[in-house]
Amino acid sequence: MSKKRRGHIFFLLIAIALALATGCGDSSSNLSTQATAPLVIISDIHFTPFYDTELFNDLVNSPVEQWASIFQTSSMSEPLSWGNESNYPLLVRALDSALMEIGSSPVLLFPGDILAHKFPEKFFELYGKEDEEALRSFVYKTVVFFATQIRERFGDLPVVFALGNNDSYAGDYKLVPGGEFLADTAEEFYDTLLLGGADHEGYFKTYPAGGYYVADPPESKVLFVCLNTILFSRRWLENNSNEGEGIALKQLDWLEQTLAEAGAAERRVWLIVHIPPGADIFATVTTYMDKTGHISNAASFWEEEYQARFLEISTRYAHVIEAVFAGHTHMDEYRLLLENDGSAHKASITTPSVSPVFGNDPAFKVVTMDRENWELLDYRSVAYHLGSAFPEFSTYYVFSEAYSTKLPLEPALIALFPKLATDTLRQQAYARFYYSGHNAADNINATNWPAYWCGIGKMVQEEYIECVNSYRLGGVSTQTTVDNPLTQNQ
Repeated sequence: MSKKRRGHIFFLLIAIALALATGCGDSSSNLSTQATAPLVIISDIHFTPFYDTELFNDLVNSPVEQWASIFQTSSMSEPLSWGNESNYPLLVRALDSALMEIGSSPVLLFPGDILAHKFPEKFFELYGKEDEEALRSFVYKTVVFFATQIRERFGDLPVVFALGNNDSYAGDYKLVPGGEFLADTAEEFYDTLLLGGADHEGYFKTYPAGGYYVADPPESKVLFVCLNTILFSRRWLENNSNEGEGIALKQLDWLEQTLAEAGAAERRVWLIVHIPPGADIFATVTTYMDKTGHISNAASFWEEEYQARFLEISTRYAHVIEAVFAGHTHMDEYRLLLENDGSAHKASITTPSVSPVFGNDPAFKVVTMDRENWELLDYRSVAYHLGSAFPEFSTYYVFSEAYSTKLPLEPALIALFPKLATDTLRQQAYARFYYSGHNAADNINATNWPAYWCGIGKMVQEEYIECVNSYRLGGVSTQTTVDNPLTQNQ
C-alpha cells in the first residue's frame, strides 16, 4: 500500500475516532431546523498572467476585454502545481466552484492579494526594460480583469474586499498611501466589486488615501469595516520609515471612531483584514527555531505598537465586533484576540489561498450562518487536491464534524484552542488541514508543533515566545506514532 494511501486511511480512522470519543451529538445544534445561508470567502488568488509567456505581447497590446479570449488560446489548460501561482485555468475553476457554493449568500468576501508575487520583476523581464508606465498599465488591466471575472459570475452579489500586500503598482509591501494605485482602482472596485455598496463620500475619502473603508451593502445585517493592515506590517514600514507611522496611526484612529459610531448606532461589525495580527509562524520556525524546538526570537506580522493599539481597541469594542476574517498566510488556520485577563473574546478566521505557491492545495471556505441574524455557525473547507488523478474543487472537511465540536462557530473555535494542546487526534487533524491537504512546503512535526499551537492564541511577541519555549515544560506532550501525519508529508 502506498504511503499516500496509508495517510488517507489513517485520516479516516482519526475522524471516526474523534466522533466516537466525543459523541456525534456534540457536532450539531440541529442545523436542519435553522434557516441558514452560505458565506463564501475566497482569498489570496495571486493571479499570474505570465504563466504562458507566448501570450505576453498579446496581453500587453490588447484591451482587457480581450484577455479571456487570449488566455483560452493557450496550450496550458490545467492549473500549475505546487510552488506556482494561480494561472487562468485555476482562476476560472476557483471562481466557478465558488459560484456553485454561493447559494443564497448575501455577499462574497475577498480578504486580498489579487496579484502574483514579484509581479513587477516578471513584467520587466518579459517586457525587456523597466518601463514604469507600461507596468502601471499592465497591473491595472490585471486587476480590472480579475474584478470583471468575478462580476461576470456573481451578478448583483456585492464583493467586500481588503487589499493584499501584493496589490500595488510597485510590488510586495510597496503600496503608496494616496498614490496612483489607490486612485486608479478606487472607482473600479467601488463599482465592480462593491456595486456601490458603501457610502460614496466616506469610501472616496478613506480608500484613495489609505486603502481602507466601510461597506454597507443593501440588506446587510452587519457593517463591514475593511482595514488595510499592510500599513501595520513591519515589512511595509521598512519601505516607508519616514511617513509610515503617521499613516498607520491615522487608520487606527479611524477604526476607533468607526467602531464607536457603529456601537452608538447599534450596528454589528465584521472586520475584514488581509494580514492578521500575531506571529509569522513560518518565519519564526525557519529563522529562530533550533533542532529541539526552542526559539530564540519570534517574527511578528505587525509592528508591536500598532498591534497593541489594535488589540486594545478590539477588546474595548468586543461587543460591536462580531467577526474577523483574514487571509495572507495561505494556510487553513485561525487566531484568537484576547482580553487583558487572557480570555478569548474573538476568533479571527483565516481563509487559505487559492494560489498553491507555498506548497498548499488551493482552497477556500464556505461558512454556514444563520439567515436571520448572520451568526456564524460552522464552515466547510473546499479544496482542489493537485495530486489527485482527477482534481476538482470539493468539500475537504466540515469543521464541526472534523473536530467534533458544538455550534455556533466562534465559541467552538475558542474551545478548540486548549484541546489542541493535549489532544493528539485533533493535533493531527489541524496539521493535515493546515495545508489544505498537501503538507509538503513546511512539514508540521512534533518539534515545531508548539509554534503552530501558540500562534493561535498568543498574539503578543513575548507571550508567544514564552508559550513556545514552555510548552513541554508545562507537561504538554506532542509524542506521535510512526504513522502520525505530524511526522510525514501528506
